[in-house]
Amino acid sequence: MPVSPSRRLALTAAAGLTALALSACGSSGGDATAGGGPSVAGLTAAPVKDGAAQVAVTLAVGSGGDACQLDHATAAAGPVTFTVTNKDAASITELELMSDQRILGEKENLAPGLPAVSFTVTLGGGTYQVYCPGASVENQTFTVTGRAATAPTGDAATLLAAGATEYGTYAVQTLADMQTAVANLTKAVDSGDLAAAKKQYALARPFYEKVESAVEGFVLPGFTADDNRGNLDYLLDMRASNLDPAVGWHGFHAIERDLWQGGRITDRTRTYAAALQTDTAKLAGVAKTLTYQPEDLANGAAGLLEEVQSNKIKGEEESYSHLDLVDFAANVEGAQQAFAYLKPGLEKIDPTLTEQVATQFDRVNTALEKYKDPSQAGGFRLWTPALRATDAAAMSKTVQALQDPLSQIAQKVATAQ
Repeated sequence: MPVSPSRRLALTAAAGLTALALSACGSSGGDATAGGGPSVAGLTAAPVKDGAAQVAVTLAVGSGGDACQLDHATAAAGPVTFTVTNKDAASITELELMSDQRILGEKENLAPGLPAVSFTVTLGGGTYQVYCPGASVENQTFTVTGRAATAPTGDAATLLAAGATEYGTYAVQTLADMQTAVANLTKAVDSGDLAAAKKQYALARPFYEKVESAVEGFVLPGFTADDNRGNLDYLLDMRASNLDPAVGWHGFHAIERDLWQGGRITDRTRTYAAALQTDTAKLAGVAKTLTYQPEDLANGAAGLLEEVQSNKIKGEEESYSHLDLVDFAANVEGAQQAFAYLKPGLEKIDPTLTEQVATQFDRVNTALEKYKDPSQAGGFRLWTPALRATDAAAMSKTVQALQDPLSQIAQKVATAQ
């Protein structure tokens, strides 16, 4: 994980809502043309085609590991299209364009050999980051010349409400990406390829862990949250410790048990995978109907860190595969993105607390950095009992230092004027 800015948020659709980095502005540094535009520190700006600057990103094996290569590192202000091709970089599956802890545009599920994919965002002048987790150089600076992006305006309550709306878009897109990842898992399970299924399991898990703070709303119409038959959180993420015998095993961890403990794919595993795919589609539909208040984001961010402390650090989440750090990182990312959506409004209420929380997020991300391992499924070391015995206490202390100030946010945003 990068230290600063951090990880994940809003996607291309949310970029349309993110006033921080969006600006219908032209360049004051010169006009870009099809043959190249203004330069920054000797760099030629991305050429323009059909009204948008064009940046090609190639993911490929390099001499120092998998590389994330931009053909241009600067563009004129205005629409910018990033076209991403994964040539043969097995350790890179996603790319994000970020600014001030928000993801303005991203592409997920970037498997080697698939056709190129694109996203377009409108950027004001300033400095952005291109983040490719798993690359030999994960963070690269992308510079936009011209008029600076318009900062968010309005009172605290207005900014917080806008952030809550944008978070809803983020959640919907994250679950749409989860559908793709779960479909890849199901395909691998159906093929009978155990190694491929394990890899796809690790790639699919983070999507749910990023947005699971909203589980109160993850209930099918006609059911209550305490009826596990319609509780999508249960159906997707239940573990042996909270098994409802009347409903039985479902979801990710039933598949995890078969792949790691059983060590083989059976017809039962295929049934689990098919049900997971169906339930994921249902959840993606439910998410489109949900709305959020600012305090929902604050409480959700705090809840994700409680998940880290109560399950991930203890090794209880992924007890068969030991992929707990994959989930840990996703929980932290989801919490940080909820915070990032609240940040413009929160800075008007309590700038000192805002800075304190941002600093502690960076410290947690720094602590996670040493566990990254591109050779492992999911990109992190296995959180084995031996590693937990030496490292869990220190990690818990680091997370607690973030939990303490983060827990103060909900009341502040709920009472904002």
